[in-house]
Amino acid sequence: MGALFFAGLIAWLVNPATMAWAAVPLPTKVRALGMAAGLLGGLLLVWSVHCLGKNLTDTVVTRKAATLVTRGPYRWVRHPFYDAVALLLASVSLITANAFLLLCGAIVLALIWIRTRKEEELLLARFGNQYRAYMIRTGRFFPKP
Repeated sequence: MGALFFAGLIAWLVNPATMAWAAVPLPTKVRALGMAAGLLGGLLLVWSVHCLGKNLTDTVVTRKAATLVTRGPYRWVRHPFYDAVALLLASVSLITANAFLLLCGAIVLALIWIRTRKEEELLLARFGNQYRAYMIRTGRFFPKP
């Protein structure tokens, strides 16, 4: 799905007319909101990656020398990296005003939601009660009140 999203984005960037079949009329203010979401998402992505440091992996498997990161944006939510991805996908969808990109992005987010369930199972197995306590005080994607 990510590849379809990026293929659609590249097609839109090279020649927006090729993606006109999925165009959605959006007010300029809404598209500008996409720019703000993109900036926020980019900053959150950099901050999340910086805080993860050597713990960052491209799979759900935890590194052998992994530590539980609860600082930076991880102090409020367990998956700020994925929040950043969501903001970036929403940003692109709003800026391009394209329903195809929105649909692909939504499916990517659904797959990420499924991935986090497995990721959290592995983190519970690795960090036990320390991760369980972290789960109680933080939200998965949104801060707890």
